[in-house]
Amino acid sequence: MTAEIRNGSQVRFHFALKLTDGQIIDSTFESEPAAMTVGDGNLPENFESCLHGLSAGAHETFSVPPEQAFGQHNPNNVQRMKRSDFAADMPIAPGLVVSFADAQNTELPGVIAGVDGNWVEVDFNHPLAGKTLQFEVQILEVVNAD
Repeated sequence: MTAEIRNGSQVRFHFALKLTDGQIIDSTFESEPAAMTVGDGNLPENFESCLHGLSAGAHETFSVPPEQAFGQHNPNNVQRMKRSDFAADMPIAPGLVVSFADAQNTELPGVIAGVDGNWVEVDFNHPLAGKTLQFEVQILEVVNAD
């Protein structure tokens, strides 16, 4: 009997994470395969659930809506900050990723969304928030404890 993926399975697989227009965000198809134990937290739960029931040789693509991936874009996560809050010699430009510290002193990346005079708009949403993703997987090996 072929081993099917479940919690605790050790899995070797190739994956590609793509936008619906085909743009590749991340992929292992041209490199070493990924290896993980299902349930160890290396993959978000909703991506992991796509793997359940698959066995070696499976090659599937799943559509993952924003609510099950990185959430919807939240306008409350876009903040306006004074230009003077940044180092004077820092080149502020849209698209630049800047590291901030939150109230618990945890690193929090933000993307410069725009600059308007003395104001800088910083987007703290995950860059993939609001996006439907295509999760392609090719299962190479499944090992279960039993």
